[in-house]
Amino acid sequence: MKEEKKEIKVRFPEKIMGGSYANHMIVLHTKEEFIMDFIMASPPAGSVTARVITSPGHMKRIIHALSDNVKKYEEKFGEIKEAQPPQGFIAPEVKPA
Repeated sequence: MKEEKKEIKVRFPEKIMGGSYANHMIVLHTKEEFIMDFIMASPPAGSVTARVITSPGHMKRIIHALSDNVKKYEEKFGEIKEAQPPQGFIAPEVKPA
């Protein structure tokens, strides 16, 4: 018996519709989760623009999806040159703003 795929409707909150820009990312992990802090680094200070927390299994899926999309992008538009990392050491300040 073939299983039907069910449609999942996703709500897109208006406050995040415009997205967030990041030019740096810090990845932390525990046994149970990966934590990705996306940062807009601009001297003399930077700011976390988004934090995404996910399970190790979902992290693998994210990596595959990103890799697949970079490959498709490069096939269409040419090779992406890796950006230079921000200058200086990024030290996260872990207290609520």
